[in-house]
Amino acid sequence: MSEHEQVPGTDGTRTPSAGAGDLVGLKRRVADLLPWVREGAAQRERERTLPHEQVRALVAAGLLTLRIPLAAGGPGGTVRELIEIVIDIAAVDSNVAQALRPGFLFVEGLRAGPDEAVRQRWWPRCLRGDFVANAGWEIGGPNGVVAARLQAEGDHRVATGQKYYSTGALFADWISTVALDEQGQEVRFVLPRDRAGLELVDDFEAMGQRLTASGTTRLNRVRVEPEDIVPHPIRDLQQGRRTIVTPLAQIFLGAVLAGIARNALHDAIDFARHHARPIKHSSADRSVDDPYVELVVGEISARALAAEAVVLRAAERIDSAWAAGLDQDAIVAASIEVAQAQYLASESALKAAELLFDVGGASTTARRHNFDRHWRNARTVSNHNPRHWKAAVVGAWHLKDAPPPTSGLF
Repeated sequence: MSEHEQVPGTDGTRTPSAGAGDLVGLKRRVADLLPWVREGAAQRERERTLPHEQVRALVAAGLLTLRIPLAAGGPGGTVRELIEIVIDIAAVDSNVAQALRPGFLFVEGLRAGPDEAVRQRWWPRCLRGDFVANAGWEIGGPNGVVAARLQAEGDHRVATGQKYYSTGALFADWISTVALDEQGQEVRFVLPRDRAGLELVDDFEAMGQRLTASGTTRLNRVRVEPEDIVPHPIRDLQQGRRTIVTPLAQIFLGAVLAGIARNALHDAIDFARHHARPIKHSSADRSVDDPYVELVVGEISARALAAEAVVLRAAERIDSAWAAGLDQDAIVAASIEVAQAQYLASESALKAAELLFDVGGASTTARRHNFDRHWRNARTVSNHNPRHWKAAVVGAWHLKDAPPPTSGLF
């Protein structure tokens, strides 16, 4: 996309998602944007320039509507189709892909949730191009413990507290978060980002995925209306029942990792073709003819393919669980498949990102190329949920029929 072409949804106005119910058109619009999203991705990451325009353009193209059912006016896409697109986006900029994750999960939560009235309230907002981001996790205390509070005041409630991992919040129209009510029960609510007292801070400092806008959200006595409350499948987890939303949340991370592996392959090929020189004692006149460069690129390609294959297979297992009416056994099967896919996608992405440096000499480490971002990004995504736990849970399932935990991470 040239600098003279208008980028949809970046002029500060609300642009309804174009043809949200047209799945073929949605895929085409997203594909047309990807070369532009790739442009400058390495520089944006190096200079920490948040991809506001790129995220908003994809949202305006209808991307976040992909899983909205046909009956609700959406494209009715499958989980596999969603994960295919996520891999494609992550293969040009993994920050953009992960920043969009809360928007997809919000839609999935609506699909799997119990309240039809909530769906009817939110489907039109999603279809017009609204982006709902997340501000759920906190730091301090045991992992997963919520300290934020929600107290009644007259005909409304007031939220106070602080969240740390607020993926995509700085790009979003709405912020989904959770707090404890007076009875100690978790309550999820969704606030417009301009609600008084809602403060979004750009302070995310991880070594990778720096542009996912995953900083701090402060709830400074924020007013919460009854219609802001959105029942969420997390209640199923609290009652020991599984929700199909959690394996999708996890395979989404696997898709980001698969995209990173493919992006490393792209950069390895480009560097070998246009920048690398054979080592002095090589038998080749060109790097592309060096057998060891060929070997390295072939290995990166194999690892990228493996990551994509296992992630897409796991996505199909989630589709199967939906087809089975979200039977608990079907969700367990999907969760086990996803855990294995995450393990392999993580290993593949990390190794592919490391091997990239073997296609050339010291010049591959130049800051202008920013090739280290692939490993840093893969390492950061992998650290969301330690892959060793994934393998151990799968092993326990095979050995003892032990089901995966209902922690929201399987």
